[in-house]
Amino acid sequence: MLVVMDRREQMRAADSDRAAVAEQLLRALNEGRLDLAEYEDRLQRVYAAKTYGDLNSSGLLDDLPGTVPVGQAQVVPIGEGGAPGLVPGPDGRYPGATRNWLAETWNGYFGVVTIVVTIWAITSLVSAELLYFWPIWVGGPWGAVLLLGTVRGLATGEPQRWAARRAAKRQAKIEKRNRWRAEQAEEGEPA
Repeated sequence: MLVVMDRREQMRAADSDRAAVAEQLLRALNEGRLDLAEYEDRLQRVYAAKTYGDLNSSGLLDDLPGTVPVGQAQVVPIGEGGAPGLVPGPDGRYPGATRNWLAETWNGYFGVVTIVVTIWAITSLVSAELLYFWPIWVGGPWGAVLLLGTVRGLATGEPQRWAARRAAKRQAKIEKRNRWRAEQAEEGEPA
């Protein structure tokens, strides 16, 4: 096993390997874990790296959370987009998709109903009498339509399709960003 690890350290790194490390450094810069001077120094060392051993060298990623294998990490990194339920499980289904789909479906409803009920309560308080509960005309029909859509969506498996669409959009966005960074790196500008 040590012989295999030692050989890997001497193997030539690809551009995609250097780009992956550069992306981790950029994430650390954006999170405020590195200042600009540290980022530039490390980025130069990344693009000068010829082997996996150079990329794994001390000081590039050692002091940054989320850059060690997940099984050994003490801090659990949040993936890009941070949305749980967008990574398929071993069975191909998206765990947490139903919860996330329900939250997205009903989120606007609860916000608006809270606002109109608050307006009704304030106007009732200011007038010193209990006014007609008009928010029922906002929340009632809208809630009924959402409830029917929710029942239909749950019956037809919409949460899994929704999660698959979101994951595909997220992946396309990541690929587009990686292509842009690769173009920037080819032009000699740090991404």
